[in-house]
Amino acid sequence: MHSNNESPESSEAVPPSENDTQQQLLADLEQLKAAVAQMQEERLRERAELENQRKRLVRDVEMARKFANERLLGDLLPVFDSLDAGLMAAGNQASPLRDGLELTFKQLLKVAADNGLQQIDPVGQTFNPEHHQAISHAPAGDSAPDSVVQVFQKGYLLKERLLRPALVVAAGAGKIQNSTYLVIKATDAANKTFRR
Repeated sequence: MHSNNESPESSEAVPPSENDTQQQLLADLEQLKAAVAQMQEERLRERAELENQRKRLVRDVEMARKFANERLLGDLLPVFDSLDAGLMAAGNQASPLRDGLELTFKQLLKVAADNGLQQIDPVGQTFNPEHHQAISHAPAGDSAPDSVVQVFQKGYLLKERLLRPALVVAAGAGKIQNSTYLVIKATDAANKTFRR
């Protein structure tokens, strides 16, 4: 019971042509290529992020290892000062007590140096506000202007990082005009270093 207007072929679906099938496959292929490219880009990004995290971790571990002894060595600084003061009080005359004290101090300094500690004893050197703290100034006399003429307390570096500035008397007459400037400049430099 077909009406006259309908033909039996119109009710059946028209099979896609070969050209349409190829175009659909090419479109699918392009979508797959785009998906693969996006996945590769994401993989590269994740790999770069992992590499950056690895580098940060290595750097953090290296810094922790490099400065692991900082607190211990910082706590030993008063011991170094006491031994140094004891040697100065003992004078230059040889005695078993002085020799033992000197040997102990040298051994302790060697162990500290093996762990990256470096002593700052700047007598005769140019005043450096990053490593020295001027507590006074004196007339230059025979000393070069802006040089350190006396050290009250030796300073220390730990692997080139300032652990404690040297307390010094600087020769005035050059750039150094008053001790207040020196103390402020040295304190500022020391505070910057200690904040690291």
